[in-house]
Amino acid sequence: MRIQAPRLIHTLAALLITLGTGPILAQQAPEPVETVARNFLEQETRGLPGRVEIQISPLDARNQLPPCADLIAFLPGGVRAWGALSVGVRCDSPVTWSVYLQARVGVVTDYLIVARPLRAGQIVGPADIARRHGDLAALPDNTLTEPTQAIGHHTRYAIAQGNPLRGDMLRIPAAVRQGQNVKVISSGEGFQVSGEGRALNNAAPGETVRVRMPNGQVITGTASAGGLVEIRY
Repeated sequence: MRIQAPRLIHTLAALLITLGTGPILAQQAPEPVETVARNFLEQETRGLPGRVEIQISPLDARNQLPPCADLIAFLPGGVRAWGALSVGVRCDSPVTWSVYLQARVGVVTDYLIVARPLRAGQIVGPADIARRHGDLAALPDNTLTEPTQAIGHHTRYAIAQGNPLRGDMLRIPAAVRQGQNVKVISSGEGFQVSGEGRALNNAAPGETVRVRMPNGQVITGTASAGGLVEIRY
């Protein structure tokens, strides 16, 4: 039996309407992904001096990722958990996928600058340094934050006035060396927990050091004499 043209058009239109109003495939909600990434960065930056500020670009709500029941955040190898970075979020169940969110982690605190020109080999005194307030993530690596980190140490070379004072500008014996096994002490109000890990960078007393724990987690703390790393909550 032949179907007349008007009837055929009506049938096709009804079919398109039915398809258009059918069930939509579920996709990953952005909020849990962003929450996992933020919690991870908060954990990674514990022990850093000053106030930590975390900004994360949201996951595209139009993503085509299947919903995930087991989200795990991570950093690409060698990436420090501050400044501009990409933080990864991996799904392990019931399917596997990975996404990267753009983030910026600021560390706002006091830091040291050179108050007057210093000669090569000069011993740094209290009058040679001054404090400034700003974001460590926007400054050179290894910028010092406490006068005790600098006073009494010799300069490696001449340093101009106004420069941020870095640990590598001074002859400071390392408290922790890369690859060294270190003791990690986490403490806060009413508690103290200790463990051991392996240092991922050299650090003088008072400088930031990253430590890989036996479970693979990388934490950030402050180096102290004798191979000790302190994390305060």
